[in-house]
Amino acid sequence: MATTQEFDGAKVALFLGHRLLIIRRDDRPDIVDAGLWDFPGGGREGEETPFQTVARETREEVGLVLTPACVLWQRRFAAPQGSDRWFFVARLLARMQADVVFGDEGQGWRMADVPEVLALPDVAGALQQRLALWLAGEAACDAVPAGLSV
Repeated sequence: MATTQEFDGAKVALFLGHRLLIIRRDDRPDIVDAGLWDFPGGGREGEETPFQTVARETREEVGLVLTPACVLWQRRFAAPQGSDRWFFVARLLARMQADVVFGDEGQGWRMADVPEVLALPDVAGALQQRLALWLAGEAACDAVPAGLSV
């Protein structure tokens, strides 16, 4: 994966076992998608790679550590305005739910089944569509071949 490509941020559909961890965003007028359900992730800092961005944000938001081995799928999405965004799908063990330490952003978190997440009426941005692409077996763009680090 090229680390010099411009991108704004990264999100991860994070499975703990077979359920997804979702976060309720803060309900403030100064943030995008206020009060909606979201996946861990956020904006790029400095010269981070997409994986470094999503790993840092996941650690900050829910206290869990992602490694490249956790990543099942990744794809870059072109943004109509501004820089691109990355979307990852990753899996940790179900027992890691006990290790979640919710950070200081958002109203709370919970676990949800995939059909529930896809049916929620209040999910941020295009996260449902991106999760559905992965579920449908969509080929990942800019995927890292096996054995290479992200």
